[in-house]
Amino acid sequence: MEVNDPMGEELKVLAIVPAFNEEENIVSTVEDLLSNAPGVDHAVINDGSSDRTEAICLEHGFNVITLPVNLGLAGGFQTGMKYAFAHDYDYAVQFDADGQHSAAYVWPMVNQAEADGSDIVIGSRFCAQKKPISARMIGSALITAMIRLTTGQKVQDPTSGMRLFDRDMIRRFALNYDYSPEPDTIALCIRNGAKVSEMQVEMRDRTAGESYLNFTKSVAYMLRVCISIMFVQWFRKKGN
Repeated sequence: MEVNDPMGEELKVLAIVPAFNEEENIVSTVEDLLSNAPGVDHAVINDGSSDRTEAICLEHGFNVITLPVNLGLAGGFQTGMKYAFAHDYDYAVQFDADGQHSAAYVWPMVNQAEADGSDIVIGSRFCAQKKPISARMIGSALITAMIRLTTGQKVQDPTSGMRLFDRDMIRRFALNYDYSPEPDTIALCIRNGAKVSEMQVEMRDRTAGESYLNFTKSVAYMLRVCISIMFVQWFRKKGN
């Protein structure tokens, strides 16, 4: 369902799809967006893939931006935000290429942002249900606690990769190289006055391939994010 702004003009929404070696998933991911988020544009950020991700996107007529080397999630996502900023989008949604996110939630997230003035809407797995007991969820709970301690706000699903950003957030992420799509930057945005809300969503298991986050990398990631939230972000500037 498309949304109009108060002036009656149709809102421009972009789905940013960072993709690294996602040849098995990229078609179903973009087709989900085309079928279940009508009117939402997409930009596949082919992050230096060594497989056929780029070729498949071109064969299917998808909007793809190919980076010459692998920059990682932060670099790929910022490329998408620069594209959104340059093309004057009202909202940009971070959308995983591995099939875990459902495009059916994109317009409801836009609706929520329009209704309550959120700068960022997080697609949360835990608004209406408790986190399961696992090492990764214990890490997620720790990040939630760190964000609450430093900002006063409880974010139930800080590691969710499905996030909607409004026009002002698009500008900040596009113009500040150290604004990455990670929980510590979300905490920084809250400290700098951004309104962050959550919406309950359901996420699917990865349909093919493997996540780059194994157990060891997951533990290292959680520790790095917590250290950044507690210490590093206090020395970061607000940004443009």
